[in-house]
Amino acid sequence: MTTTTLAVLVPVLPFLGAAAGLLLGRSAPGFVRPLAVLPTLAALVLAVLVAARQGGGRAVDAVTELTPTGSVPVELALHIDGFAALVAVLVGCVATCVQLYSTGYLRDDPRYPSYAALVSLFTSAMFLVVYSGDLMVLLVGWEIMGICSYFLVGHYWETSEARAASLKAFLVTKLGDVPFLIGLLALATEAGSFRITRILGAVASGSLDHPTLIALLLLAGVAGKSAQFPLHTWLPDAMAGPTPVSALIHAATMVAAGVYFVARLLPLFQASRAAMVVLAVMAAVTMLGSALAALAQDDIKRVLAYSTIGQLGYMTGALATGDRGAAVFHLLTHGAFKALLFLAAGVIIHAAGTNSLAAMSRMRGLRDRVPDAYWTMTVALLALAAIPPFSGFFSKESVLVVAEHVATGHTENAPGAAGWTVLLAGLVTALLTAAYATRLWLLAFRGRGAEAPDHGRQPVVMNAVLWVLAIPSLVLGGLAFRLLPDWFDGHDLTPTLTTSVLGTGVALVGGIVTYAAWRHTTALAARPPLGAVAAHPKGDAALVEAEAIASHEPAYGDIAYASDPSDPGRLLLGPLHRHAAAGFHLDAVYTTLFVRPVMAGASLVRFLDREVVDTYVRGAGTLPRVLGTAVRRAQTGNVQTYVSALLAGTVVLAVAAVLVATGA
Repeated sequence: MTTTTLAVLVPVLPFLGAAAGLLLGRSAPGFVRPLAVLPTLAALVLAVLVAARQGGGRAVDAVTELTPTGSVPVELALHIDGFAALVAVLVGCVATCVQLYSTGYLRDDPRYPSYAALVSLFTSAMFLVVYSGDLMVLLVGWEIMGICSYFLVGHYWETSEARAASLKAFLVTKLGDVPFLIGLLALATEAGSFRITRILGAVASGSLDHPTLIALLLLAGVAGKSAQFPLHTWLPDAMAGPTPVSALIHAATMVAAGVYFVARLLPLFQASRAAMVVLAVMAAVTMLGSALAALAQDDIKRVLAYSTIGQLGYMTGALATGDRGAAVFHLLTHGAFKALLFLAAGVIIHAAGTNSLAAMSRMRGLRDRVPDAYWTMTVALLALAAIPPFSGFFSKESVLVVAEHVATGHTENAPGAAGWTVLLAGLVTALLTAAYATRLWLLAFRGRGAEAPDHGRQPVVMNAVLWVLAIPSLVLGGLAFRLLPDWFDGHDLTPTLTTSVLGTGVALVGGIVTYAAWRHTTALAARPPLGAVAAHPKGDAALVEAEAIASHEPAYGDIAYASDPSDPGRLLLGPLHRHAAAGFHLDAVYTTLFVRPVMAGASLVRFLDREVVDTYVRGAGTLPRVLGTAVRRAQTGNVQTYVSALLAGTVVLAVAAVLVATGA
């Protein structure tokens, strides 16, 4: 088969698996798991074949017009370059691992058939986004992922948290999709086509009249899909869904789509210096804010969610410096270790037997109970913290390298201000990332919380998937920059001495300081409480701090603060902890600025409709009703009454006539 035929089959196979799973889920439950795993696995094999044939060389293009649509045709087009080939392999690998893992994680779930079908449809939509050479077809996959996320995040719809999270994810991403669609239409109108190759040709020739406006409109959709500031608030709440869904969304599908889209159309964004600076600022704020929030979270999945937001910030930061190779490189390595982190967290949650025990403050003795999760999660956290030689080190260094080159003027792919913004924010975020990764490892595996009940050893398939993902988390970065330079536009992604020393140095500082803070809080928590010690009248400051740390503070809003007295996050963040744990109250700001005014406006409209408009409507009906009642009462059916009325009327008319005549 030709490369084009293989590429067409890649998204088609999971789609057919989803359709068959929905049709046979109830009538033939024995086929559900094979229909979930085998089509996705076959799509992965075909994606690998497509990548091998593409080989990082000239892009594979194929096109056929779907239907005449006037001046701007919509075409079923493929555009497979090195980036698309590699990202498709990542999507297939993570989706296959998630489907295999889910057979054990959700083995007793009665809604597993619909879940598996939706995961397959989700995967098919992402494949469509990756391979599509036409923006309107890409939009179809983009929107299918949105509706799939709504259903998958709300899988446990019995709980109010899942229902609210699914609705929030859908609405926030749609908020970004509206300007995104407007931007796509404006772009196609000015370029005369939805084809990516023709649009890039129009950009190169300077045919676009409003590149800044179009780029900013498109960035709104990217911010929603890839959970970038200020439309990132849906992603932490989406942790209410099943953990394998979180792994799929965070590692290879929905949130990766926005980054991949910008990488595809990067020359369009580079045509506007303002758009590149906006992208750089968005990335910097996203990186720093999410890292601080992650350092204050108690729920292990929310820590990982904010971590994803921050790592996506690195990718958008690389794009803001005009280098899509570094962005996609980090997208690939992040997909491997982030999928591993979420699935390892799923093993921990599964071991506890309930999703509510994802709170790290309640974890204790897990190292010996879940050894597979312990070792593989350690590998993934080291990759996340960018410690050499783990994969995250090489890809994160590639981002810092391109930012440093732009900042110092070695390359002119983007404004120097964008380079400095990304470089400084990236270094500070590297320190914070190592800090919250160390904190997660300490609290999860060496915590002092109440020990959760032991629900036995986890299914073999779940642990096996962890070890499969541990391999790329360990070696992918080191192999990719040596073996795959042609796949990244031929850019050299080798780490440089300056950024390697700076990046690794700040990461080590973050990890060491966090460990020291954990030892300090652990020692304080082990001392006797304040009331049992005859201290100086002004009190022992250390014991006061220990008692404050050990106390169970009330929840702030919907955020339950950690009860583990050894949590170093409080000590490191100080007064900022409460605000960081609440996501810096951005949801409260949105509620004040948008939700309440909209609700107040809706209440006003309802009042005007019911009390003003309906009053006129009711009045218009009341007058005929009163007249009808009067006429109805006159119709007595008594002939004598009618004759009497007739005579009375005659007399009145006669008197009136006489009066008129006399007056005349």
